[in-house]
Amino acid sequence: MRKFKVSLIFLFLIQTLWATEFQPEYGEKGMVVSEDPLATAIGLQVLKDGGNAIDAAVAVGFAMAVSYPTAGNIGGGGFMVIRLANGKVYTLDYRETAPAAAHKDVYLDAKGNVIEDASLLGYKAAGTPGTVAGLQEAFKRFGSRPWRNLLAPSIKLAREGFKLSRHKTASINARREYFNLFPSSRKIFTRDGQPFEPFDLLVQKDLAATLERIAKEGADDFYRGTTARLIAEDMKRNGGMITLKDLKNYKAKWREPLHFNYRGYDIYSMPLPGSGGIVMAEIFNTLEPFKLSAFKVNSSDLMHLWVESERQAYADRAVFMGDADFVDVPVKKLISKKYAAYIRGQIDLFHARNSDDVAASEAWMKESFETTHFSIVDQWGNAVSNTYTLNSGYGAKAVVEGAGFLLNNEMDDFSIKPGVPNQYGLVGSYANQIDPGKRMLSSMTPTIVTLHDTLYMVVGAPGGSRIITAVAQTISNVIDHGYNIRTAIESPRFHHQWKPDVVFLEEPGFTDDTITRFRGKGHEIRYVKSLASVQGILIQNGLIQGWSDPRRDGKAMGY
Repeated sequence: MRKFKVSLIFLFLIQTLWATEFQPEYGEKGMVVSEDPLATAIGLQVLKDGGNAIDAAVAVGFAMAVSYPTAGNIGGGGFMVIRLANGKVYTLDYRETAPAAAHKDVYLDAKGNVIEDASLLGYKAAGTPGTVAGLQEAFKRFGSRPWRNLLAPSIKLAREGFKLSRHKTASINARREYFNLFPSSRKIFTRDGQPFEPFDLLVQKDLAATLERIAKEGADDFYRGTTARLIAEDMKRNGGMITLKDLKNYKAKWREPLHFNYRGYDIYSMPLPGSGGIVMAEIFNTLEPFKLSAFKVNSSDLMHLWVESERQAYADRAVFMGDADFVDVPVKKLISKKYAAYIRGQIDLFHARNSDDVAASEAWMKESFETTHFSIVDQWGNAVSNTYTLNSGYGAKAVVEGAGFLLNNEMDDFSIKPGVPNQYGLVGSYANQIDPGKRMLSSMTPTIVTLHDTLYMVVGAPGGSRIITAVAQTISNVIDHGYNIRTAIESPRFHHQWKPDVVFLEEPGFTDDTITRFRGKGHEIRYVKSLASVQGILIQNGLIQGWSDPRRDGKAMGY
C-alpha cells in the first residue's frame, strides 16, 4: 500500500513538472515574440507605454537591425501582415528589387557559366533595400506614437553597444573570413581582424548615426538623403549595381492578402512575391478532407500525407511562381479546392511518388535559411506578423562605409541560371529570372489566423524553403491536435520540397518504428539538426500565449 502511495506521488510530481515545463509565456494585454531578447524587451516596452502593435513592430524591426545582425536589418527587406482590432487585414510588401543595371545574365561569365559567389558575396549581390520604406509605410498608416521615440532605443543600443551572447559570438566569428574581405565590415564585426570573445561589447557608432538621421528625416534620408549617397558612393567604389535613382524609385507596396479557409479557420498570409501563402493553401486544401486528429502526431501515415501534399505544392512553386507584377501566375487555380481534389487523386496512400513524375522544371533556385520573424499582439487586439531578411546570414557580408549597416544578398533569390542546381536544392524557373525592378520570389510566410472573426494565431518563421512547412505544421498542431503554442512549436518537424526528392527530419525526434514504417512507403530520409524557428502567438480563453522557438535564442514576453 505504501509503495502504491509513493507511485501515485511520483506520478503526480511528473505530471506537475510536465505541465509546468511545457507551458508557454502568458499575457493578458499584449505579447511580443522575436528571435532576440533585447528586441523583444524593446517591443514590449512600447506596448506597455501605450503603443499599438504597429508601433512595437517598428521598434522591434529597427532594434533587430542592431542586436540581431545576422538577419535583422535596414539593408534588406521583407513582408508584414497586419490585422487591426476591427478585423481588417493588410499585407505590406517591402521586398528588395533588382537594380536597373541588373539583367538575367548579370551573374554569368562570357561562356554562360555561373560566376562563383557573385550573387552571394559583396556589393554586386545586393538588391535595392526595402526595410526602411516598409517600416515607415506601416507606421504612416497605422502608427500612433512619435516616430523618433520608436527608434530611440535602437539608437542607444547601437551607440552604447551590447554584450554578445555565446551564440552571437560564435555566429559572427564563423563569418570572420568574409568580414575581413571588407574594411568596413572588418572594423565592426571583428576585433582588428581577430575573433570576438563571449560577452564582448558590440558597438556600432556609424549605424547609430544612420538611425539618428532616419529618426529625424524618416525614410527620405535612406532613399534620397545622406544615407542614400553613402550607399551609392560605396556601390560605385566596389562594383555594386544600386544607384541613387534605384533608391529614389523604391516603393513599398500594399497588396491584397492571400486568404483561404481551413476547417473553419481563416488564414491570411502574403501574396506573391511571397510564395508561402500559396504553397500553404495548397497543402492545407489537400489535407483538409483527411481527419488528421485521428492520426498520432508525426506518425508515419500522417507524415506520408503531408509529404505527398508538400511534394506537389513545391513543384507548383518551382514552375509557376514569381513576381506577379512581371509574370502571370494562376493563383486562383493553385489555391482552389478543386485543384486540391485533383492533387489528392494522385496520392498513393501506401507508396511515395517520385518527384520526377510530379512535374518538371528548368531551373534551380537558391534561398537562405537565415531570416528572422517577430509576432506581436497589443491590448486592443491589433496584430502584426513580420518576416524580414538579408538572405544569407549577414547578407553580402559587406557593410556600407560610413553608414554601418550590412547589405543584403537577395539577388541570389532569383533564378541565376536555368538548369543549375544549388546548395539549398530549392527549384525555380524563368518566372523568377532577373529583371530590373523585379522582386525576387520568397518563402517568407508571415501569417495570421482567425476563428469566427476573432484573432486566434500570429505566426511565422525564418528558415528559407523550410519556413512554409514549419508554419503550416505549427498551425496544424494547434488546430488539428489541440496543442498549446509552445508544444506546437517545439514538436519535431519534417520537410519535403519536391527537389531534392528527400524528406528532411529533425534528429532526434522520431522513433525507430516510425522511421522504419516511413521508409517502407518509399521515402528517402535525410536528418538535420533543425527545421526553421517559429515565433508564435495563440489567443485562447481570454489569455495570450506566446513562445519563441528554442531551436534559436529568442524570447517571448507578455504582460
